[in-house]
Amino acid sequence: MSAHESVISGIAGRYAAALFDLMNELPESDQQLIHTNVAGFKDLLDDNADLQNLVRSPVITAEEQAVALGTLLEQANAHQLFRNFVALVVQNRRAMALSEMARQYAVLVAGARDEMVAEIASASALDDGQIASLTEQLKSHFGKTVTVETRTDPDLLGGVVVKIGSRMIDGSLRTKLNSLKTAMNEAH
Repeated sequence: MSAHESVISGIAGRYAAALFDLMNELPESDQQLIHTNVAGFKDLLDDNADLQNLVRSPVITAEEQAVALGTLLEQANAHQLFRNFVALVVQNRRAMALSEMARQYAVLVAGARDEMVAEIASASALDDGQIASLTEQLKSHFGKTVTVETRTDPDLLGGVVVKIGSRMIDGSLRTKLNSLKTAMNEAH
């Protein structure tokens, strides 16, 4: 069992672990650049519908994906290791998993720094004060520095769902209503 198996899984996890291991062989300045590259690329992938279509479309060839992503990364002055990583992922027809690879890479980096990554889903966007409050509560509970990634999920109706590794804290209104519905059905 490798040191990474407890925090990563699947194909995306294996690619993330490979990038993490290669990155650790580089000087600190290069490591920081790669961290920045991966985080920025993930944000761009998650926020840009055209880029999502590029990496997910089965009709766009690997060569076309490689050219487009290579050009994007070159213009962003991405580290050569990260460019090579993305090129390999595309060549192996795994581009659709790039966002998950980046997410799992961030988890590995946080683990190496004795930090945790918390994914917080809420029905509506959280303001800075709410994020800071949740971050502080998680830090206090787990005794570690917590990096927070937020997303909105209108299906939650209200409240938040916090996921840290394999743990999930579900404080959503949807879950509370479903629990109430189940309890009412069992009472009949």
